[in-house]
Amino acid sequence: MSNKLWGGRFHGQAADWVDDFGASIHLDYQLAAEDIEGSIAHATMLAKQGILTEEELEQIIAGLNEIREEILAQTFEVSVKNEDIHLNIEAKLTELIGPVAGKLHTARSRNDQVATDFHLWLKHRLPAVKEKIQGLQEALVNLAEDNVETLMPGYTHLQHAQPISYGHYLLAYFDMLERDYERFTFNEKHTDLMPLGAAALAGTTFPIDRSFVADELGFGQLYHNSLDAVSDRDFALEFLANAAILMAHLSRMAEEMILWTSFEFNYLELSDSFSTGSSIMPQKKNADFAELSRGKTGGVYGHLMGLLTVMKGLPLAYNKDMQEDKAGVFDSFETIMNVLQVFTGMIATMTVKKGNMRAALKGDYSNATELADYLVKKGMPFRQAHAVVGSLVYQGIEAGLPLEDMPLEELQKASELIDEEVYQVLKPETAVNARTSFGGTAMKNVEKELQRAQAILQAKA
Repeated sequence: MSNKLWGGRFHGQAADWVDDFGASIHLDYQLAAEDIEGSIAHATMLAKQGILTEEELEQIIAGLNEIREEILAQTFEVSVKNEDIHLNIEAKLTELIGPVAGKLHTARSRNDQVATDFHLWLKHRLPAVKEKIQGLQEALVNLAEDNVETLMPGYTHLQHAQPISYGHYLLAYFDMLERDYERFTFNEKHTDLMPLGAAALAGTTFPIDRSFVADELGFGQLYHNSLDAVSDRDFALEFLANAAILMAHLSRMAEEMILWTSFEFNYLELSDSFSTGSSIMPQKKNADFAELSRGKTGGVYGHLMGLLTVMKGLPLAYNKDMQEDKAGVFDSFETIMNVLQVFTGMIATMTVKKGNMRAALKGDYSNATELADYLVKKGMPFRQAHAVVGSLVYQGIEAGLPLEDMPLEELQKASELIDEEVYQVLKPETAVNARTSFGGTAMKNVEKELQRAQAILQAKA
C-alpha cells in the first residue's frame, strides 16, 4: 500500500522526481498560518456539533498551536512526499498527537481546505495593498500642494500641447490610484466568501455549521453552491487584474519620470536614494528604480494571463491545474507592495525643477489654442480661427518667432480681430487659469481638487 495519506487504494510508489513534480509545498508553504487558522476553526465547529469530543478538540488545538510556533520560528520541516502544506501539517499533527489527528479532516476535503486558505491569505493582505496605495496618494497630494502654480507643457503624442499646472498633472495619478483603491475594495467582497464545508465538491453528510466557522474566521459570506466553492478562483483573477491595472498606471508614471529626469527634459531630479550610477561613466545618475518598476509590469501582466489560461477550460469542479493558481498571486502581491513603496519614496524625495518646466513653454506654440479661442470669442468660427492660427504658427516657425513675440501688425495681417490684449491672452499663466471648466487645469480648480483629494484621504484615515 502507498505511504501517502490518501494512499489506501494505491499499491505502487511514485519515483522521487514524480513526487517533486506533483508537490506544491515549495510554494504553498506561504499558506501555513492560514491553514492553521482554518483548521482550528473547523475543529472548534466539529466539537460544537458533537462530531469531536472536547478532549479531542483540546488535543488537536494544542498540536496545531505547537506546529504554528514551529512555523513562526522557521523550524517546521516539510517533505515533498506530503505534497503540500496541508498534508505536511496533518502529518506533523499525527506525529504529535497520534491517530486523533485524523479526525480533523472529518467533513472536509483538501479542495475546500486549500480554497479557504487561499481566500484567507488574500483577505488578510488586501488591506495592506490599499494602505500602500493610500500612502502613494498622500505623497502625490503633498507634492501637488507645492506645485499648483508650477507651469509645464501638457503633452499629447509626446508633443507640447497646452500649458498645464504640474499640480493638475499629479492629481491625475491620484485619481487613477483612487480607482485602483476602489477596485481592490471590491476585490475584498469576493475574497470575503468562505468555501469551507463544501468538502470535495458536493457538501458533506455530517451536521456541520458553516456559518459558525465563517464567524470564527471573519468571513462575511458563504458560498451557496459547493461546486462553485471549490472551483472558483475569480477572487484571484480579480486581484491579478487589479494589480495589472495598478502596474499600468505606475508604469506610465515611471516612463515620465525616466523621461523627465533626462538631460533633454531636466524637469525632475530623483534623490540619490532612488537612483544608481554607472560602473564606467562617472557622470551618470540613472532612474533605475523607475525603470525596474516599469519592467516588473510585464511579470504582473503575465501572471494574469497565466491564471486566465489555467481556468479557461476547466470542467467543474476541482482539477489539479488549479494548483497553479497561487504562484502568480503571491509574486504579484510582493511586486505591487514593493513598487508602491518605491514610488512613494521617489515622489516624496524628488526635486521639481520648476524653472525648467516653465522655460519649456517658451516658444513652443502651446498657446496656439489660446489664440484660436480668442478669435472665436471675437466672433470668428472655430474652424476658420484654427486655420488662421495654424498659418501664423507656420509663419512663426519659419521666422523663428513665437506667437507671443510677433509684432501686433503681423498678427493683425492674419486677422483684424486681434488687438493689444492678445499678448495677455498668450501668456501661459492666462492659458492655464482660463481653463475653468470642470476638471480643467485652472489653478483655482486644482485648489478645489486638492481639497477633494484631502477629504478622500481623511475619510480613509
